[in-house]
Amino acid sequence: MGHGHFSGEPEAVWLTEDGTPDRRMKILHDFSFTDPRSRVWEAPAGSVVDGASIPRALWTVVGSPYTGDYRRASIVHDVACDEAGGNTKKRRAADRMFFHGCRAGGCSIWQSTVLYLGVRVGASASEVPAWHAAASIETAGPRTRRTAEERQLEKDFQRISDRVLARGETDDPLELERRADTAMTVVAGLRIAGRVRKRPRRAT
Repeated sequence: MGHGHFSGEPEAVWLTEDGTPDRRMKILHDFSFTDPRSRVWEAPAGSVVDGASIPRALWTVVGSPYTGDYRRASIVHDVACDEAGGNTKKRRAADRMFFHGCRAGGCSIWQSTVLYLGVRVGASASEVPAWHAAASIETAGPRTRRTAEERQLEKDFQRISDRVLARGETDDPLELERRADTAMTVVAGLRIAGRVRKRPRRAT
């Protein structure tokens, strides 16, 4: 299936800021991603992004911000997450767009699935005590040890990923979302709001 296209190559400048890790970038010119339904997801000039949708504790397995073929997808996803705020429906739509953006950027289905699960776990971190504790220290500097909460988050993420991928790869983000909902409920006991229902079968 087609996954959409980007408007071009993003141009940005790194920001150096006191009191916070120097991970933020400011977009210099309008940048966007058009998804398969022709919806345009914009990152206007002046937008500030930090690639923080995936918790730091998962960077060793998912990848750190601004690396790999998902860099462009992470920019529009960051802006979409900011605009979604606490709106679950909008955030889930942004996460599905992120999957499409990863695929359009050159990531394989497997890679895009793992990245998608990373942002889904990040979105739900506040609902699981161990995940929240791990996410709350993601801005810490270099360390020699990981916390117990970070290890638990990584373990839970691996269990979720194994469950989702056990049924084989899927290039459909709606099917992926359903699998993720089920896996996150089983592994972490989450009550998933806005769960996607299966499409009704067409009469034959």
